[in-house]
Amino acid sequence: MVTLKKDWEIDIMRQAGRIVASVLELLRERIQPGIDTARLDEAASELIERSGGIPAFKGYTMPGCPIPFPGALCISINEEVVHGIPSHERALSEGDIVSVDVGVLYKGYYGDAACTYPVGKVSPRKEALLRVTLESLHRAIAAAQEGKTVGDIGHAVESYVISQGFSLVRNYCGHGIGRRLHEPPQVPNYGRPGNGVTLKRGMTIAIEPMVLSGGEEVVTLSDRWTVVTADGADAAHFEHTVLVTDGEAEILTPWE
Repeated sequence: MVTLKKDWEIDIMRQAGRIVASVLELLRERIQPGIDTARLDEAASELIERSGGIPAFKGYTMPGCPIPFPGALCISINEEVVHGIPSHERALSEGDIVSVDVGVLYKGYYGDAACTYPVGKVSPRKEALLRVTLESLHRAIAAAQEGKTVGDIGHAVESYVISQGFSLVRNYCGHGIGRRLHEPPQVPNYGRPGNGVTLKRGMTIAIEPMVLSGGEEVVTLSDRWTVVTADGADAAHFEHTVLVTDGEAEILTPWE
């Protein structure tokens, strides 16, 4: 069931979102060639806990995967789409792109956001992928208005991404968020205007385009978590938690 948040709940979610945003801003400073992804995860965990939050992904399980997720961050490099596991064995290299997804539990409520960073100088194609994915997020948030639908959000992403010569992940989508990390409704990155759940003031949703430079097919690796493109093409992922209002949606994870 979709829940509408009360003002006091929204205030807590704003605080959770600010912690999420502070992590993503810290990582913007830390990400550079040579750093391993476990060090990024350790820095994020320390900041979250120092801010009074709990890393929401650490120990998380999902249907079909009994293995708890081991990190505070999902860190996915190049062809890895989502759910990459931090490791001291994975160091970033010049020219990589790295997607970082972070969730925080604060006073019983969740915040969730993601950003894809260039590592040093990246290729023009990777630059375009990041630019298009971020713009698709902005367009999706602009469509997240009271009276519109999740189909309007998905259409805003899909129509723009396809027009720019990129493709979409259709196996994973955005979601409601609040007392649980994943709540109804699902928020796909594709759809038809006017279709699906109608947006109402007080809804809090995570919108997260996942855009690919190659084909749409993805596969899950043997670790049961890491999702990669089947053709080895690059992927980018940007996400904000937003509040539906009676005007423009409010971004609760202001990392930009």
